[in-house]
Amino acid sequence: MPLLFNTLLHQVGIAPGDVRLLRHQDSRATKGRTPYALWRNDRPAFERYQSLHGTRNRQVLSSRPLWASFVGTPARETLFVGLYRICGLEALPVDTPEPTNDRILKAGEHDLYELQPDDRLSDLAGKVVIEWGLGARSWAQRADRQDKVVLELRTEFKEPEFPGHLAFIKPLSEIDVLPESWKVALGAAKGVYLLTCPKTHEVYVGSATGVGGFLSRWQEYARTGHGGNVRLKTREPSNYQVCVLQVAGSDASDQEIIDMETRWKLKLQSREMGLNAN
Repeated sequence: MPLLFNTLLHQVGIAPGDVRLLRHQDSRATKGRTPYALWRNDRPAFERYQSLHGTRNRQVLSSRPLWASFVGTPARETLFVGLYRICGLEALPVDTPEPTNDRILKAGEHDLYELQPDDRLSDLAGKVVIEWGLGARSWAQRADRQDKVVLELRTEFKEPEFPGHLAFIKPLSEIDVLPESWKVALGAAKGVYLLTCPKTHEVYVGSATGVGGFLSRWQEYARTGHGGNVRLKTREPSNYQVCVLQVAGSDASDQEIIDMETRWKLKLQSREMGLNAN
């Protein structure tokens, strides 16, 4: 039989009927400020984020004394990050920037919850991955009606393993919040990559030859929006998807990598039908 999340609640004397399950994932979050990134890198900002909610959610969120909080990870997992008790609730007194994107939350339209961490499951924070189910949009659910399957119970918090250069596919907005082991792997490799615009479906073939490899080059795109490329400058800012086409050998010269890039431009016709201009 699979391990169920409610079993973990029962083991520490918590009735599932007292618990609201919350899955935090903000599609509007700016680079490096997703709920997962805040929980991992800036815990006070994460606590602030989950304490702010629209008044339309008041009945749902305040109807149970405990919240079991989860975050969506870059690997699309649902990771348990802590149990919290509601100690107070008030209308947000002043307009407040949202921690994930600086969108202004209007006073009177949002509530401010006073939350206290509940230590009864603190040893499992960052270690339990559950199956949230198909209803990802349903981010607030009752534990007594949704007995979630535990997919993994880890001995310690760990980032997902690097999938390998040729299996790597991510939007540029996630480059700066990748696991450190992924950054090391991407920073140590050079070669040819592909950018794909989700808006126009145009492609751009580029090469990473300098210090910092793929990582440094992609961070430049994420920072500037165009990386200095002529045709990309003419397009509206876009969250390009990036992937590796070919990894160069450790002894490959810059010219050899540029030759690889040229071959991929010819194969994909990225000059004629894409964003390459040279």
